[in-house]
Amino acid sequence: MIDFNVPTFTGREFSYMKEAVDSKKICGDGQFTKKCEKWIEERFNAKKVLLTTSATSALEMACYLSGIKAGDEVILPSFTFSSTANAPVLFGARLVFVDIRPDTMNIDETKIEEAITEKTKAIIAVHYAGVSCEMDTIMDIAKRHGLKVIEDAAQGIMSEYKGRSLGTIGDFGCFSFHETKNYSMGEGGAILINNESDILPAEIMREKGTNRAQYFRGQVDKYSWVDYGSSYLPSDINAAYLWAQLEIADEINEDRLSTWKKYDEALRPLEKEGKLQLPVIPKDLVHNAHMYYVKLSDLSERTAFISYLKENGVQSAFHYVPLHSAPAGKKFGRFFGEDIFTTKESERLTRLPMYYGISDEDVSKVIKTVKEFF
Repeated sequence: MIDFNVPTFTGREFSYMKEAVDSKKICGDGQFTKKCEKWIEERFNAKKVLLTTSATSALEMACYLSGIKAGDEVILPSFTFSSTANAPVLFGARLVFVDIRPDTMNIDETKIEEAITEKTKAIIAVHYAGVSCEMDTIMDIAKRHGLKVIEDAAQGIMSEYKGRSLGTIGDFGCFSFHETKNYSMGEGGAILINNESDILPAEIMREKGTNRAQYFRGQVDKYSWVDYGSSYLPSDINAAYLWAQLEIADEINEDRLSTWKKYDEALRPLEKEGKLQLPVIPKDLVHNAHMYYVKLSDLSERTAFISYLKENGVQSAFHYVPLHSAPAGKKFGRFFGEDIFTTKESERLTRLPMYYGISDEDVSKVIKTVKEFF
């Protein structure tokens, strides 16, 4: 069976993890945490980066730092993971779901402004499959209405929008280093802080509400509890695992892009024949080959397609069930306007095996099996 996902592993991880253990500092903010944060800051021109225990905790930090509170509304797509919605709900906000674009599966930027009310506090832009939302339009809307923009770039590391790295365009960006992502620390994430004034509050929040970071920089003579916070700091052992991958980030990225292009070139004739639809990468965008998906004609054909691949030794996986149709989505939010594409497109999409180091032989087998289905 060809696995749908295999966590990224370079071979250096155990050596660095042992180094972290030997240093006798395996809690957060050790040498590998600092190396990873510095690498992300320098590579993507981010003002400040803090590793977190997950992209979920990064989103929670972003929502709190955006001032989201009970009674506020947050605009987001329904086609996303529950973490995107849980973060604002944690602070009492109501969710306002808007439709997606069928080409990129991202939030439809033309539907956002109509959904804004006097209660709207923020827009969460989810960069699906590492392909950017239309950020110029979203940032313009946010500026005119005085809203915060949080980039859910969980899938977006190494991707760009018009020359700018995803996660560095809005007020906050959130990366994921879960085992299913391009770069992994098992469980982990990062928050990218793009306004100078938010850096110190973010450090305090991540350090359980204390000014511990200031203390270790010699800016205060003792540290104490100064504001709300939680335990969002990952172990340095996890960071050591991640560092082994960031060291060869370009090699991993190029490997994934190569697999993506093989799928795309081989399956393009099927799209021309009208048998399926393939991913769309808009002009001026750079993607990171986070996933390769295909769209079948409807839910029934997708179910048959996934079953056929499985019977022939290939794992394929559909993705999100739209949040507005879920019990919690109905409880915590509402869908604004008409659901033209969110449900319809989500029921057609399934993802093919994609991971660092997948063999040419396995890629060829996936392609052959997809063609045989038709």
